[in-house]
Amino acid sequence: MNFQKKSAAGAFTLIEIMVALAIFSLLVAAVYSTWVVILKSKQVGDAVAAQAQRQRITIRTLEDSLTCIQSFQASMQYYAFGVTNGDQPALSFVARVPDVFPRNGRFDSNLRRLTFTVEPVSNLEKDLLLRQHPILMDADAVEQATPLVLARNVKDFVIECWDTNTLDWVPGWDSTNSLPPLVRVTLTFGGNQLASGNTAPTTVVVREIAVPSGTLPRAAQTGSMFGGPGNPGSPPQLPIPAHHH
Repeated sequence: MNFQKKSAAGAFTLIEIMVALAIFSLLVAAVYSTWVVILKSKQVGDAVAAQAQRQRITIRTLEDSLTCIQSFQASMQYYAFGVTNGDQPALSFVARVPDVFPRNGRFDSNLRRLTFTVEPVSNLEKDLLLRQHPILMDADAVEQATPLVLARNVKDFVIECWDTNTLDWVPGWDSTNSLPPLVRVTLTFGGNQLASGNTAPTTVVVREIAVPSGTLPRAAQTGSMFGGPGNPGSPPQLPIPAHHH
């Protein structure tokens, strides 16, 4: 009798077991919820860090290319400088890029035409793309179909050039046979509609990049100010005015 009483006193009742299981379930749910919050925070942090790193690489690529730009008056058909703003912004020029420039392994020469464009990749996203090709050749099929994606979720890409005549920034560059001394690039990231229905936060990055070189004059390239493929040392023939007696 005493043994049975001691056994009954030391055993757990069904209610106590159920209460213990309920408390354990609450603890597991709390730990799981905390883990989910930490995991989501880490994913958001990683995405923000990756976006910031991609933005830095984008600006660095633009700076590296614009500071290595080249232009020659005697060969402007190959070295023209082009700027387009608006719905389909584009920036195109020739540069002798450094050895660490993206996709250098695909080309035999570092002297290439670079074309930066913003193009839609879906209904929710536009990307900043870079296509490259040697100046005497067109871009190959691979470069046309799969350009380098410099930045994602680009809302706007504005290129302005410093006009030494007006001493102000102009949204374009009509003088394609010369180079502007300064180029201001404004990139707006985000602001697009996400699949969840929310709007992505907007980040604006502005860089004023000095162009350290100018267009090489025809005389310096050909050895004569009247240089030409036929007779580089002869001046052009001007019409002789008629004499009236």
